[in-house]
Amino acid sequence: MSIGKFAVAGATGRLGRHVVDVLTERGYQVVPMSRATGVDIISGDGLAEALTGTDVIIDAASWHGSDQEAATEFFRTSARNLHEAGQKAGVTRIVLVSIIGVDKATGGFIASQQVHEEANLSGPLPVRILRAAQFHELVGQLLDWQQGDTAYIPALPTQLVAARTVAEALVGLATDPDAPGTPVPEIAGPRRQTMAEAAELLGARRGVRVVGVDNPDMPDAQAAADGAFLPSPHATLAGPTFQEWLDAQL
Repeated sequence: MSIGKFAVAGATGRLGRHVVDVLTERGYQVVPMSRATGVDIISGDGLAEALTGTDVIIDAASWHGSDQEAATEFFRTSARNLHEAGQKAGVTRIVLVSIIGVDKATGGFIASQQVHEEANLSGPLPVRILRAAQFHELVGQLLDWQQGDTAYIPALPTQLVAARTVAEALVGLATDPDAPGTPVPEIAGPRRQTMAEAAELLGARRGVRVVGVDNPDMPDAQAAADGAFLPSPHATLAGPTFQEWLDAQL
């Protein structure tokens, strides 16, 4: 069966806008879904109309905060609404992005993504999942959250990846009729570094001194320090590196 029409949840967000761009560049029909386009996946407003004639839903929506309870409620509700409305509209499957290491999380935002996966897998529509490393764009957000000319950033190992790179992998998973579902595919950047090391590169451009710190109060801090959220051996590693991505922003 030919698949030509995609609805993108979170279409104006950090990842979703790239997903819309990639689909458009590859010649697919795209229905952007966000509150800015009149579609609310939590209240359900505009959802049925947006999904009319849609073949596949790509769920790139996220909760913009670290509170586990609020994020969990968001993901549980959005999954239920997308499945219910998608089933009524004749959607063939849902493809969603998650986080590498989500199966090892016991608390915090990453644990809410675990609920997101489970809620989707228990729904009526077939589901494909892509787990991604933290985005390059997260580094600037971490610096923005702090005040003054010194920023204290967790010295946790990561393998940052560009949101555009994740979008390309997500679209590939959505459009490949024979994409394998197990093990769950992963996408990460090509270079391992700590979050603080990446922040130092951006901080140098902003005139901000970055200090790497341990954060024992962070959920799953020890597991993260031990590499629980690093890509597995079967992960796809794709550039640009954080330094290359940063250079391209100029």
